[in-house]
Amino acid sequence: MPSVAQSILNAISAIAGTYFAFWLLIAAALGVAFPDLFNWVGPNIALMIGIVMFGVGAMLEPKDLRDVLVRPWEVLGGVAAQFAIMGPLALIVALAFQLPIDLTVGMVLVGTAPGGTASNVITLLARGDVALSVSITSVSTFLAPLLTPILTLWLIGTAVDVDASALLVSILKIIIIPVALGQALNIFFRRRIEPFRPVLPLISVLAIMLIIAFVIGVNWDRFQTVGGALIGAVIAHNLLGLALGYALARLAGLSMPKRKAICFEVGMQNSGLAVALATLHFNPIAALPGALFSLWHNISGSLLATVWRRQDKVEPEPIAPPSG
Repeated sequence: MPSVAQSILNAISAIAGTYFAFWLLIAAALGVAFPDLFNWVGPNIALMIGIVMFGVGAMLEPKDLRDVLVRPWEVLGGVAAQFAIMGPLALIVALAFQLPIDLTVGMVLVGTAPGGTASNVITLLARGDVALSVSITSVSTFLAPLLTPILTLWLIGTAVDVDASALLVSILKIIIIPVALGQALNIFFRRRIEPFRPVLPLISVLAIMLIIAFVIGVNWDRFQTVGGALIGAVIAHNLLGLALGYALARLAGLSMPKRKAICFEVGMQNSGLAVALATLHFNPIAALPGALFSLWHNISGSLLATVWRRQDKVEPEPIAPPSG
């Protein structure tokens, strides 16, 4: 039987995960009201994302990765759709909204980032194929050190100086090494870490909240001059990604649960990684699209998941064929 403390921790983690978008809104408001309070976050963003990804690795089950071997075409098709759609789409949207170059860089970094764990949670809420979602996120994460720098260099390398090798090293440090360490911990010390599993989602929520508060706070003055266009661009990028992901899955003849998974995998990105890369390698204002995307895609994803859950409830039960 779980202890009282562990039961309370489970409840807090569940609330933190369920109302993630609400907590991000609170974080953004705190960043605007008390920007100096979060100045210490800036130099530690990469460390924070690394801690989050360590938790992802510790929560990742070996059976989730086995799905890649069981249904490789669905997983690889979802990964290909994500990288092929979101990066170019980010540049198109940024140009359409006439964003300045620093914000365009931030948009492209969001688009070339791999999938994030938020898509797995939203797929679960939408009653989609969670195993497929987790598999696509895992594969895209492990391909990110190669594809994110290459796509970023291809899309904006002529406009700004993109050090692809430095991006690769950063992604290895921020994602691959922490995920691998988390996986090792899960494999070799599974029983010992079991009581601490509820802490991992809570740590992730707190880390992302701090990053959002810092990025919004430090860029608030600049945001007030470009906020309308940037918000429109971020919303358009996300909604078009969701729509195109769903459309491609439908054209491929996939079932509804699989369509939901690929829809969220394409439209929802690891925007925390985009924020970290923007902060480390570009102008700090380039982190703003990632921060806003992190806030918005949780809102849009939660709303779409709610709609799909309600549709599932009202669909009539299939009529059984007559016997004999």
